[in-house]
Amino acid sequence: MTPVRRRTAVRLLALALCPLPALAGCTDPVRVAPTDAVVRRAVADWSAAPPARLAGIPLEDWSYRVTSVQLDGGRAFARAELRYRLAGYDAAPAVSAREVELTRDGTGWRVTADRPAPGAPAQLWDQGDPVAVRGAHSLVLGVGRSPQELSALAAGADRAVPAVGAAWPGPWARRVVVLAPATLDAMAALLGRPADTYRGLGAVTTGSTGGGPAPADRVVVNPEGYAGLSEAGRRIVLTHEVTHVATRAATSARTPQWLSEGFADWAAYRGTGTTPAEGAPELARAVRRGELPGALPADGDFAFGGDPSAAARAYEGAWLACRLVAARWGEAALVRLYELAGREPLPTALEQALGTDAGGLTEAWRQALRADLG
Repeated sequence: MTPVRRRTAVRLLALALCPLPALAGCTDPVRVAPTDAVVRRAVADWSAAPPARLAGIPLEDWSYRVTSVQLDGGRAFARAELRYRLAGYDAAPAVSAREVELTRDGTGWRVTADRPAPGAPAQLWDQGDPVAVRGAHSLVLGVGRSPQELSALAAGADRAVPAVGAAWPGPWARRVVVLAPATLDAMAALLGRPADTYRGLGAVTTGSTGGGPAPADRVVVNPEGYAGLSEAGRRIVLTHEVTHVATRAATSARTPQWLSEGFADWAAYRGTGTTPAEGAPELARAVRRGELPGALPADGDFAFGGDPSAAARAYEGAWLACRLVAARWGEAALVRLYELAGREPLPTALEQALGTDAGGLTEAWRQALRADLG
């Protein structure tokens, strides 16, 4: 063999033993799967089905999608996206950012921990083994709560769903998922915000706004705030929050908060006979002091963590604005205004639904405040 042919043969043999893309060098002709791929496979095998302790929850489409792997000696940390649905309740998947920890032993990589990714909200089962209670229109999941408390929440949600259905005829599932954590701090962990954000509130909802499939929305109960409410107050709070679930797909960044929060309170108070003075005590005191608001509440007025009286006046004023629209223009006009405001500029929505503009509505609202609260 000539020197040229000999060099060519050596190069071909080297390529056969070390195929691309192993460009960093090849010392062993036997290919070994990269550790990253082995870790990803270990996570996939481990997450093929929900944990046995969640057997009481109707989970479907459960999957972990690993997005990155970090190795640290005999440990590995996999960032993953957990996606799942609650069968019969979620039209779209819930998504959670997770960190999965693995350790290497004699048989390979084994998952030893699963927790929220840094900065991500927790899942209810991160706080303990959840208990599920099914109602006629509801699924209540609780940790650290008694069966009696969870059953009472299911009964309250079952009353709220048809009440909201009567106020909001638009398409929605007419079912609701309620999460009942054990403490205010546990509630805050589920929502990924400081506990003081929710202090004094009875419940909140989760879920993104906008068109498309209805999101995986949840009503999350504050055990401290909810426990301090009267039976009537609990009914109002649950109906208000279920209204947000019902209207979520019709709500967008365009929707002013006075309309979204006011509509939820209107649906909650609808049919109760609650007078403006009874339902808006903070605003009534302000009007009697001569502090009649000059404009409908701005989005920033609804923020919690500041002056609670100011936030209360914003919610009360929003309710009375929607109450006025329903009384003067009709309930169907209020619903149409809500639907239009999620996809059109507010002036267009007001003109098409009510035949007025923001100035006309504001002046009518201020006159009603004088008459009802003065």
